[in-house]
Order: sequence, then C-alpha cells, then structure tokens
Amino acid sequence: MVKEKNPAVILMGKQATDNDNNQTAQMLAAQLDWPQATFASKIEFTDDKANVTRETDTGEEVLAIPLPCVITTDLRLNEPRFIPLPGIIKARSKPLTKLERQTTDQPRVEVLTYTAPATRSAGKKVATVDELIAELKSKGALA
Repeated sequence: MVKEKNPAVILMGKQATDNDNNQTAQMLAAQLDWPQATFASKIEFTDDKANVTRETDTGEEVLAIPLPCVITTDLRLNEPRFIPLPGIIKARSKPLTKLERQTTDQPRVEVLTYTAPATRSAGKKVATVDELIAELKSKGALA
C-alpha cells in the first residue's frame, strides 16, 4: 500500500494499541527501510529532507532526515481541531476505496506445545513478626 501511494512522509502518533510501547512506527520504518524521527514537536520541510525538532530532557534536539521518512509526533506539534457537525455529515457521504487484504491466511507462528504454570501452594498466616522470620528462615529465604 505504501509503495503504491509513494508518500514523501508518513506521519504517525506515538501512542497506539500496542500498549503504548511506541513500536508501530519503528516497525513500519524498518520494513520500508526508511529513516525515522520520533516524538516530533516541530517539523520543517525542505526540498529533500525534513528537519525534526524534538524535546529531550536536556533541551531541544534537531534532526535532519532525508525523504521519504517516518515521523512520530508529540503533543506539542499541533493543536487539535474539532470538526463541526456539518463536516462530519459530509464525511459520511464520501466514497471509501476498499482495498484487498495483502496478508495470507497462513499463521506466522506455530504453537508446538503449551504447558500451564505450576500451581502455587497455599499461603500461611502468621501472627507475629517473630513467626514470620522463623518461617522465612525455614524456607531458606533468610539466613
């Protein structure tokens, strides 16, 4: 899909359904073999590169990366726009291009075996700190 559209920049957010691990954009950049910049707070384009400013703990860092590239954004890059209701209604009537799935039904991972973890033994209640220390020593947890 990306190679068909041939974009100069793929702009992505930093948070996704990947449990906030910030890995989707990095994986895409690796698959495309494109350079990437993360957490952009400002982007300026020239003819053949993008200057990406990102905030770090020690100040601002400016990266110059060649196009095409993948850039992830930070909160400070843009102010969100709120779409008025007529715009939402107009968007519903726009045609959507449905693309064919580009993956196969073949699973990439084959589970060979699965073993459930061992069940834990029941805990023991103690009444005093001295009993706790004696119990831990008997289990070898304390010397």
